[in-house]
Amino acid sequence: MTFKTLHSHRHHLGWDSGNPPALTVAPGETVELELLDASGNRVQRTDTHEAVLNLKAENANPLTGPLHIEGSEPGDTLVIDILDYALGDWGWTALIPGFGLLQEDFPQPFLHLSTYDPATVRFADDLRLPTRPFAGTIGVAPAEPGCHSAIPPRACGGNMDIKNLVRGAQLQLPVEVPGALLSVGDGHAAQGDGEVCGTAIETRLSIQIQVDVIKAAQQTLSRPMAVVPEEPTVRGDKARRLLTTGIGPDLFSAAREAVRFMIDQLRKRYGMEPELAYCLCSVAGDLRISQLVNAPNWTVGFSVPDDIFH
Repeated sequence: MTFKTLHSHRHHLGWDSGNPPALTVAPGETVELELLDASGNRVQRTDTHEAVLNLKAENANPLTGPLHIEGSEPGDTLVIDILDYALGDWGWTALIPGFGLLQEDFPQPFLHLSTYDPATVRFADDLRLPTRPFAGTIGVAPAEPGCHSAIPPRACGGNMDIKNLVRGAQLQLPVEVPGALLSVGDGHAAQGDGEVCGTAIETRLSIQIQVDVIKAAQQTLSRPMAVVPEEPTVRGDKARRLLTTGIGPDLFSAAREAVRFMIDQLRKRYGMEPELAYCLCSVAGDLRISQLVNAPNWTVGFSVPDDIFH
């Protein structure tokens, strides 16, 4: 298969419908985009915890693109089939002061490096995770004029951090501007649902995609939609999971309670330092709503697979 290629030096910061296209692509064509990591490749393998203090929000999530998709108009649906990822071999997870679900609990900078191959992430000496690469940020330009931060997701995609957008997934996005102006960034080697500490295993990678357009007369979307593959485990079968809960009338508070509970269990069961346990929760744990019907209290579950501990 022949791919058009867009290198990472063709990147921009933030979403702006005024950005000139870096490449024009016809429906049905395939493209490979080389991505910078969420730091803009500022984090290096030799860095220490203090390097985290140099990460600025205005430089976060540089986006390779934008791609002008021929024939796409507002109201259409952009279809993105994710064909494959080309990987690096290392990544980083950080606790950034003032960021993350438990930012008050972890005010100091912390940087953790992992290595990986196509099958396995070596998070620590006795911790292995499945390598499951995906792009945390995939979106098209919003109709609102001006430059908009790449950190929050939008109705037309962006920094959604959906860990299931792996090889074989199909993402559909509502088009808001002529040409769609598709951009991609924020490569991850692995992540848990919730990305609770604010970072995954951030890494440099390339994504290979095929694009198509569904005209508005056939389908319109108000939000992103996807079809995603099943999730593997380290051993390739169904693993048992350690699950903690948060219960209360506020989902955000319940989520924090569930993650704090898990960090405490990882400390007691496996002797993990709290900072490393928090990072592990972000890259391997899944934060999910268990029930929203038994008023006045809701249940949030947070789980980590048992088979990652060796």
